[in-house]
Amino acid sequence: MMLKPTIKAVVFDLDGTLLDTLEDLACATNWALHHNGLPERTLTEVRQFVGNGVRRLIEQAVPAGTGNALLEQTFADFKTYYVAHCQEHTRLYDGIPELLQGLKARGLRLAIVSNKLQAGVDELYDSYFSDCVEVAVGERPEVQRKPAPDMVLTALKEMGLHSEEAVYVGDSDVDLQTAANSGLPCISVLWGFRDRDFLVRHGARILAETPAEVRTLLLG
Repeated sequence: MMLKPTIKAVVFDLDGTLLDTLEDLACATNWALHHNGLPERTLTEVRQFVGNGVRRLIEQAVPAGTGNALLEQTFADFKTYYVAHCQEHTRLYDGIPELLQGLKARGLRLAIVSNKLQAGVDELYDSYFSDCVEVAVGERPEVQRKPAPDMVLTALKEMGLHSEEAVYVGDSDVDLQTAANSGLPCISVLWGFRDRDFLVRHGARILAETPAEVRTLLLG
């Protein structure tokens, strides 16, 4: 894949693509579970649960048969804890700052779309991405979450661009579906929450092992 003349923007997933957020997500999940008298989950289990938004994360983390009231309380506790503690273990993956700055230097416009709560996206955006990423769209009541195309289309609209002018970069099956639903080609990264075999089984055709490979795929 080479950068086409019509490509003006790159839309990135956040968790597992730009940031390693797994440990903070697991800590918040287990704090909320423990706080509500529910059994905790392993890091491997939380890794499998992420990707479809934090509500879906908590729905899978609570034991089967958990009543709705307890589920809602656990979810509320998760949200409160995570927003306050979302940067304790989170870090940029190696090579991501160089990738983002390199793409921006070549004139590409950058956006983030994430099923993470908008408040969490905003905090991480301010800490890591405000110097090079224009738009960061998180879970909002008025925007349907991935794999629906709404977040991507919202980001592109805010930049005044169309689907044929962008490429999507993500690490999961949800990202592959999101890109397809949005009409964008997808680069699947291999340093995130899903491995090569899983991604290929879910339709990945363009894969990158490092951020430097993403840059090469886009810019040559």
